[in-house]
Amino acid sequence: MILVVLGTQDKTFPRLVQAIDEALEKGEIKDKVVVQAGQTKYESKNMEIFDFLPAPEFEKLMDEADIIITHGGAGSILSAIQKNKKIIAAPRLAKYKEHHNDHQKQIIGEFVRQGYLLELEDFSKIGEMIEKCKKFKPKKFQSNTKNMISLLENYIDQNHISWYNKSREVLSYLFFGVCTTFVNIFTFWILRMFLVPLLISNMIAWILSVLFAFITNKVFVFESKGKNVFQEGISFFGFRLFSLVMDMGLMYLLVEVLSSNEMLSKVITNVFVIVINYVFSKLFIFKK
Repeated sequence: MILVVLGTQDKTFPRLVQAIDEALEKGEIKDKVVVQAGQTKYESKNMEIFDFLPAPEFEKLMDEADIIITHGGAGSILSAIQKNKKIIAAPRLAKYKEHHNDHQKQIIGEFVRQGYLLELEDFSKIGEMIEKCKKFKPKKFQSNTKNMISLLENYIDQNHISWYNKSREVLSYLFFGVCTTFVNIFTFWILRMFLVPLLISNMIAWILSVLFAFITNKVFVFESKGKNVFQEGISFFGFRLFSLVMDMGLMYLLVEVLSSNEMLSKVITNVFVIVINYVFSKLFIFKK
């Protein structure tokens, strides 16, 4: 029996199950195939497909499987290695929108290098890979899981994968932070042109910019999966209220006390507030 594991990723991976289904249809695979598909929706008369299985049933299937075909998630791979299974690992790739980046390919490459599994690179040759895997003798698992995880983490850090993820988030935040600043400053400028008082102009500009920031931060920057949008909104506005006090205090200090240029002071305070708001949003508000 072949067990296919697609993990619990929020992104789908139909490319793998479709390749297996086509190989079954052609008779290239003659084994029974069971799939834990996760978020991937796929129907087939050739395979048994489950979204998610209870842990005891999943463990039983892993024990019974002759071959495990898995995506490149470190957790799925380690679970199969611990059971000394013959493993074929297929990486999710960014170009197919199966993941944010290609770190799974690099993780799989490290396990291949150590002799634990085989990598599926050409999905059209899945049948040939299964036959090869039946003759493959994987390296036996030893109780050094902590060392293995440490090795993986070091490998990822060395290849700047974690840096990529962090930089993507920070760069997205900075981009939308600039957009938020533009909304704030443009609104402030328009209101001041119509001679609206300084502090009132600042307040209205703040409210509009916070609405814009909440939507863009939740959807595009932190890609929050938090179900309670209202709770996130309250927390977001609460922290932004704190940063508003800092904003207005700085504006008062720079403009009223130090007699600095209004627009220059507005830019300076916004840069400071952007940094503070990123820390608040990352640590306390949005849930991955």
